[in-house]
Amino acid sequence: MKYVVGARGSQLSVAQTNLIISELKRFNLDSDYEIKTITTKGDTDTRPLFTIDQKGIFEKEIDKAVVQKEVDFAVHSLKDVPSELDENLVLACIPKREIVNDVFISSDGTTLDEIKSGAIIGTSSLRRAVQVSRIRSDVIVKPIRGNIETRIKKSTGDNYDGIVLAQAGISRLGIDVKFTILPISDFSPSPGQGAIAIVARKDDSETISMLKTIEDHNSRLEIESERALSDFIDSGCRFPIGAHAKSVGDKITLDVVAFSVDGKKSLHVTKTGDKNNPYLIGKNAGEELLRKGINDLALNWREKVEEWNKK
Repeated sequence: MKYVVGARGSQLSVAQTNLIISELKRFNLDSDYEIKTITTKGDTDTRPLFTIDQKGIFEKEIDKAVVQKEVDFAVHSLKDVPSELDENLVLACIPKREIVNDVFISSDGTTLDEIKSGAIIGTSSLRRAVQVSRIRSDVIVKPIRGNIETRIKKSTGDNYDGIVLAQAGISRLGIDVKFTILPISDFSPSPGQGAIAIVARKDDSETISMLKTIEDHNSRLEIESERALSDFIDSGCRFPIGAHAKSVGDKITLDVVAFSVDGKKSLHVTKTGDKNNPYLIGKNAGEELLRKGINDLALNWREKVEEWNKK
């Protein structure tokens, strides 16, 4: 059986799609796979990600190809996948999650704690920008776009002294670069960070069954609790929030941190519950955040976006 796989054309997307194909071949010896690369809005729009008022900018065109049967399934970075999919699609498989930490890369090898005052730090994430500013209020944080290789190259140029990005991408690309792992306590990751999502047509039971051979049960449950949180409070690229769910035994603990756009205020919520009801854990965390006033933290994010656009 031959399957056509939809993916973005970026080096990272192709690399992680090839990783998925390698895993699928281990458990489906009689299957073959062909990658079809598809350009998305996120690939062509050069604005900072959090200024684009649209969900699914890296996946919509690819998922449309799945619906129209141009490809059999799609491979995405899970954090790019909206909590609500097309009615004809299903999140068919979540393989084992990669490390969720962010990392810091600098032009001279110094750490974020050590880098000089006034250093220019690049990031594509408003969450990371706020977290950097909370740790080092004396540095300048600027938006940065481009694929991982481009961003790493920029970190050694004249415009940036360092950058912050996800470790998972570096690991999947096998890039040999010196970095410092940032602690989750200070840099809580984006919901879904480090995970891959495989999307298929809801009525394609044969393909779904094949994809399930590489599903990681704990990763699925952890991700579902994080996505339930995102769905409940409608968080995304534009609103600085970090969430990390961890499965231990028959429980999942979900840690959530939400920030005001200037980083001066924050809310922290931890919820533990039955791992077989991850949606309730995320919902409970969202409800507590609402009670604590998370909506007040988001009041001035548009002004922050406009300020960043001028940098």
